[in-house]
Amino acid sequence: MTGIELTELLNKSYRRWHLTGNMENGVIAALDLEGRLFTIVNGQVLNRVQPSAIEKRSNKNAYQNPGGDALWPAPEGTTLGYEYPTGNWRVPPSVTGAVWEVILSEEDKTVLRAEIDLINNQQTGLPCEFERHVKIETDQHVFRQNVTELIRYVGKKTINNGEFMLAPWSLCQFDSGERGRVVIPVSDEENVWDLYNSSKQQRFIEDGRLIVNTETDQRFQLGLSEKVDWIEYLPGEKFRVKRSVLNVASKHQYIDIADISPDKTPSAKGVKLSVYCDPSGFMEIEGCGRCPDTLTPGIEMSVDILTEYIVTDY
Repeated sequence: MTGIELTELLNKSYRRWHLTGNMENGVIAALDLEGRLFTIVNGQVLNRVQPSAIEKRSNKNAYQNPGGDALWPAPEGTTLGYEYPTGNWRVPPSVTGAVWEVILSEEDKTVLRAEIDLINNQQTGLPCEFERHVKIETDQHVFRQNVTELIRYVGKKTINNGEFMLAPWSLCQFDSGERGRVVIPVSDEENVWDLYNSSKQQRFIEDGRLIVNTETDQRFQLGLSEKVDWIEYLPGEKFRVKRSVLNVASKHQYIDIADISPDKTPSAKGVKLSVYCDPSGFMEIEGCGRCPDTLTPGIEMSVDILTEYIVTDY
């Protein structure tokens, strides 16, 4: 899909959008689709695009997953996550229905903001603001997208350790096929673990790096520790994409983001980067920020995530 085709679809579906850069090399922010970002390189949208999910609306009966690159609150499951306050999995309506606005717009820089109130699985309410600070840079064969993902707690009450977990979590989606591979710069699996069932059959060590096959019959997700510097997805097409977590508040802690039962307490294993693969034909390369011990009014949790799109067919 081209960038122009995507904007035509957004217009047809009555979705607001904003462009950083241009329709040849840029980023489309879908303001009425969770503020998701869709990256354009050489005129083509490289992220996954799900047209039917753009045309429809999410509700309690069905979540519409449009693709792109989203900012979500972590964790997902456990007693302190945000997807099970009703007992069943759902993306919070405050996320799917958020009103994202452009608060700064320059040729190569955009800042987006939305008010999103969260309720965790213990029914603790957290009034928040979400921001996405997008900066882009184009070289001859590399498109660099640096996004500072920020969650600001704006409640008037201090929330203590044990009552909450909260960190910015960026999920970047792509189509996955039989040739799709993820490369992780580790020669053993000490810093890699499964968040669901075992995915041993999906990965192997080659040339000192862990290789993950993204085509799968069952969903799986890998959590990567803070010792892992980057992950790279090779879709078998005309590009590859590399994702790195840069600056985070070091005094805070990485957390367990897993989508597990809301009756279970979070693991002590903190996730910095993650790879998710789904049998429906898409995958995600994810980056996470850290969580403070205490939420005080006005505190910010942020993470700088660099996503590099490298053109390989030139």
